Parts: sequence; structure tokens; C-alpha cells
Amino acid sequence: MRTTLRTRKAALTITALTTIAALGLAGCGDDGGKDPGSGGSTKDGSTKSDLSLPSLKGEKIEVAAVWTGPEQENFTKVLDEFEKRTGATVTFVPAQDPIVNFLGTKIAGGSPPDVAMLPQVGAIQQAAAQKWIKPLGPEAKAQLAKNYAKGWQDLGSVGGTQYGVYFKAANKSLVWYNSAAFENAGASEPKTWKDFLATAETISASGVTPVSIGGADGWTLTDWFENIYLSQAGPQKYDQLAKHQIKWTDASVTQALTTLGELFGKPQLIAGGANGALQTEFPASVTQTFTGGDQPKAAMVFEGDFVTVNIGQTPAKLGTDAKVFPFPAVGSGPAPVVTGGDAAVALKDTKGAQALLTFLASPDAAKVWAGAGGFLSPNKALDASAYPNDTLRTIAKALIASGDDFRFDMSDQMPQSFGGTPGKGEWKALQDFLKNPQDVAGTQARLEADAAKAYKS
Repeated sequence: MRTTLRTRKAALTITALTTIAALGLAGCGDDGGKDPGSGGSTKDGSTKSDLSLPSLKGEKIEVAAVWTGPEQENFTKVLDEFEKRTGATVTFVPAQDPIVNFLGTKIAGGSPPDVAMLPQVGAIQQAAAQKWIKPLGPEAKAQLAKNYAKGWQDLGSVGGTQYGVYFKAANKSLVWYNSAAFENAGASEPKTWKDFLATAETISASGVTPVSIGGADGWTLTDWFENIYLSQAGPQKYDQLAKHQIKWTDASVTQALTTLGELFGKPQLIAGGANGALQTEFPASVTQTFTGGDQPKAAMVFEGDFVTVNIGQTPAKLGTDAKVFPFPAVGSGPAPVVTGGDAAVALKDTKGAQALLTFLASPDAAKVWAGAGGFLSPNKALDASAYPNDTLRTIAKALIASGDDFRFDMSDQMPQSFGGTPGKGEWKALQDFLKNPQDVAGTQARLEADAAKAYKS
């Protein structure tokens, strides 16, 4: 999961989402889909909708996205619902990451898809600058204005023109843990980074490796850095670094990397050590945490709410065997919350493309995926009872309650060549740092050199 040139107050702060802890996130279980106190919804958990879509019988629409596996399957269900309502034929087009490069090739060849799901704010900015994408039509803009906080609307706009609909969001500041491994070690949920490291040592002493890291996917490492940086350096510095208004050689980056090195520098605390982590893809980093009973390959894995999809592929029951706590506060800062998201944009200004964007901006579309799990919507009109369990409902409510007061994933605000490309820029620098966490200064120098080049271009 993954997500410019410019930030618009985007990574969920701090105060709004620390309410996760107060709401008892870690102990949440499945209550069968009931949501006490919700109103104005239908029996299946959807908000009553007056959405009107045109007849598109005979029209063919292509939608490109980098989603694979369960994400692709669940998004296809959304597209199926759109087909039923409009009569259109919608085809999912698998895209390579980075999707901007994929779209560039398609456009150069004269065969762009009608709609694309862009997982980076920077990708929207780049596509708009290249004049690849079309502004939202009046119906889509009306749904967006009605159903989304201004902060989410702003993330999908460039130069005052609205292009994107943020259909899928992510709270990327959660640590999921194997409750049996914690219980056997006598460990409890940590609230601070210092406590997190102490908890890791306690679990290690019990015979279970404490932390699973999907280091083969560089974006997971950027999320580690961003959460530490947001909590330790604060929102103002976070915004400045996201815009490259301060350099990666800044003392605040030194401090954050040094802090991250407190974990990365102890390979015995990481499943497979650094080399093993760098060969572990994100899905495996989750599943290996929740298989093997009370002797899993790791006791904890850090990542967003979308982890629930991968947990669902294991024997673990969410809320009982698999629990979650907010990313711990670092230093004197509050606990961080960073968010990401995927936005739908039109590459063709057709009736079908605009109708699909209108649908994706409605609670009707969000409800389809919400019920399947592994999904979080920034659509404030979606009733929380649409989510399948208390854990997701709590995370979703906290996201909506944050309003405009949030921060977006930093790497996804940056030029994609630096913040969103496998084997390059920040992804590669942090993979190298995982192998050699003592080289803080060298890592900073490489980050700054790559960032300066990307922002200049």
C-alpha cells in the first residue's frame, strides 16, 4: 500500500487518532455487524442513497490499478455493482508499479484506460502536469462535496481543479500482534517507543522473534520512518520534509534514523534478521506473524488497517488471536498516525468514466468493499455498520472524526521517482539502511542527493 508534489495537510495526526486507544481498539472483536447508535441506514449497513447513474448499456470502460490478490478481487466486486446499475462492461486492467510509468506507456501507445487508481498524491500531480487526466464532472464533484471532508477533496485537486476521488484510505500507524505470543511472554501493549523496544526484548527472551518486517517492499520501511519522524519531529517538520523545504541531512532526520536504528540495529529482534526481512514481501510479513500458534515466526507486524486482509488468510481470528495497538509515541511527541489512500482519476472525458467516478465518490460503492474487509473509506456518508467487525469500525470512525486535521503518507506526497519507485530513491536508501543501520550520515546523504534530483526534475 503506498500514496506531489505537494502536501495539503495530509498523515492523520496525532490527537484525532490516538482516540483509537481510548476506544479500546486492541480488545475489539466481531459483534456480527451491529453498530449501536448509528442512524439513517438500511438493514445491510448502507446509507440510504439517492445516487442516480446514467444508462451505459453497450459502453466499455477500462480501469487500471496496481491492486492484486484480495484487493483486486474486492475492487472487482465494486465494479460489478457499477455494471449492474448502468449496463456498462467494465474491465480491470492490471498495472505495474509505479503506475505513472505504466500509464505513460499506455498513453504513448494511444490506448490509455478510461479510469486509473493512483496510489500517490505525487502521481496525481504528475499526471495533471502532463495533461493526462480530466477534471471531475459536475455529478462527481457534487458527490465529493457532499461525502468528503475538505482535506480529502484537496488531496485530489491540482491548482484548484478537482481531478481525483479518494476511494480507499489507510491508517498506517497500527501494530498488529499475536496475542498468544504476547501472553506466553507476559508482554503488554506498549505506549511509547522505549516500551516497544522493551516489549520486543521480553518477547525475544520467551523464544519468539518479536518483529516481522516486509523489507522486500520498500514502502513498508518508509512507513516505519514516517511514523517515528511525525511523532518525534512534529507535524511542522513533517510538512517541511515532505515538501523538501528542509534537507534530508537535517538534524531531525538524523534523530529519526538513529531511533529507527535502535530496532534495525538488533537483527535478533527481526524475523530472519536484516537479510531475511529484505527477502520478505509484505503479505508474508503478516501471515508469518499469525501462523504457527503460540510459536509464530514473529509476534508483531507494523502496518495499516489493510493488514486485516492478510490476517484473514491465516487461522487467526481478528480481535482474539490477532489484536492491534497504535504505533507508540516517540520521545516527547504524541503517538503518530499516518494515512495513505488510492484516488480514482479519469484519463478519458467520457460519460462512462465520469459516471464511474461519481459512483466511487458515493457511499454505495464504498459499502461494497467495506463489507468484505481490508478496506477503509474516507467517505463520511458511509455508515460504520457497513464494516464487518468492531476493529475496522473503530479505525474507520477515528479516520472520519479527524476531519481535515490529518497528515498524508510522506513518501506518497513526494515525486514518485524518489518516494514511490521500487529499487530507487527512499525505498532503496531505507532498504540499505536496514542492512547497515549504523550508517546514518551516509543514508542521509544518499536520501538528499536522490531527493534533490527528483524535486529538480
